[in-house]
Amino acid sequence: MLSILTILIKNMILTGAYQNQVFKDPLTHEEEEYHINEMIKGNIKSREILIEHNLRLVAHIVKKYNDNSNIDDLISIGTIGLIKGVDTFLNSNGAKMTTYCARCIENEILMYIRQNKKNMNNLSLDDSIGYDKDGNEITLGEVLKSEYVDSSEIINLKDNVELLRTYI
Repeated sequence: MLSILTILIKNMILTGAYQNQVFKDPLTHEEEEYHINEMIKGNIKSREILIEHNLRLVAHIVKKYNDNSNIDDLISIGTIGLIKGVDTFLNSNGAKMTTYCARCIENEILMYIRQNKKNMNNLSLDDSIGYDKDGNEITLGEVLKSEYVDSSEIINLKDNVELLRTYI
């Protein structure tokens, strides 16, 4: 279900089609109150209705953080934030569901962005670092498996960086 939602939201963001038939219209205040109360009682259908009718909110928030490189990820993360918001919303706190869910969506997206910044400098052994004289792609793992290094040895990060610098 999440991948279908991702495709729908992505198409909506890329085309700017907020008002078309891609998403269901927001619920009226009375409908929202009814479905919230039913969801709290355990009605799964009401939960699904609340999620479906608030997908437009995910698209709106993702549009603020979109840099076109990771739109699929942002949509997926935003949808997870919406689902968490719907699941944890309590009608007794006085806030509107959309206000509460918007905060949950933004929090999920911001956590994702922060996590990606931490992992931005990580290297994988399968990352391409260039091409050999025959035009074949060379990976970091291949460089580290040279005759000078026993691949069964554990090499610390500092040694890996130094080895990489000698081959680049």
